[in-house]
Amino acid sequence: MNRNALVVRHVPFEDLGILAPLLQDRGYAVQYLEAGVDAIDPDALAAADLAVILGGPIGVYETGRYPFLQDELRAIGQRLRQDRPTLGICLGAQLMAAALGAEVAPTGRAEIGYAPLTLTADGLDTPLREIQSVPVLHWHGDQFAIPSGARRLAETPGFPNQAFALGPHILGLQFHLEADAGRIEQWLIGHACELSLRGVDPAAIRADAATHGAALAHCAGLAFGLWLDGF
Repeated sequence: MNRNALVVRHVPFEDLGILAPLLQDRGYAVQYLEAGVDAIDPDALAAADLAVILGGPIGVYETGRYPFLQDELRAIGQRLRQDRPTLGICLGAQLMAAALGAEVAPTGRAEIGYAPLTLTADGLDTPLREIQSVPVLHWHGDQFAIPSGARRLAETPGFPNQAFALGPHILGLQFHLEADAGRIEQWLIGHACELSLRGVDPAAIRADAATHGAALAHCAGLAFGLWLDGF
């Protein structure tokens, strides 16, 4: 079955990662749209069989500094209003939440590195149940409120809103299930300034990627697969 996936990418190394082969196996032709470079046409985004909005080191609320975010928010909002299958990761989830009318704001703190999640009762009733036993990759300082009508799926001690679902087709993840641990060095280089400012040792993330990466990729693949096959 031939299907298309439009993927909005904000920085080159935060790509589909382990999601890419899962989509290929399911017959999706993938097209990346580079945020701030490629025009994000609302009708084209709405028409895609699947939309994936990836992460990046800017804030949803920084529309004055990054004007393209306004067009991106409008396009995402149009798609979500049509209840089309949409996955948002980190910044992508925050953009989805904002497009649905929920607040997104900086917290003044950061959660960076591999750490476990606690799934809510609603989260255990979704494909995310596959990841409940493994630490996931966190890399965020902003947080979204849960959009009206959506279910809160996961939490950590410092960030109570880690994931939301609006029906079976719309999923927002604050954390990174897609990241390929074998390419973690790209993340450490690309986010070197932030790691330095936050006092985070890249060696610790590198070691945790080696320890947890294979198990996380397996469990994340199961979770993503179940979600994709649900529609």
